[in-house]
Amino acid sequence: MTAEPVDWDAGEMGCGELVLELRLRLRERAPHSLFHLIATDPGALEDLPAWSRMTGNRLERSEHPHYWFRVKE
Repeated sequence: MTAEPVDWDAGEMGCGELVLELRLRLRERAPHSLFHLIATDPGALEDLPAWSRMTGNRLERSEHPHYWFRVKE
């Protein structure tokens, strides 16, 4: 577990809805800022890294259910 602040705890939200909401939340963030997400859905293990590659929001670190993204420009 980490002591870093969590920007969003998505809980068990399914990945389809999760990535849509994540996209909206990252749009509100400053470029290059770090965003810490908690996603417990088992599909997040594969879906979030794939989403990161497709969108350019870099996945800095992942330790399921914790994911840290670097917001793109």
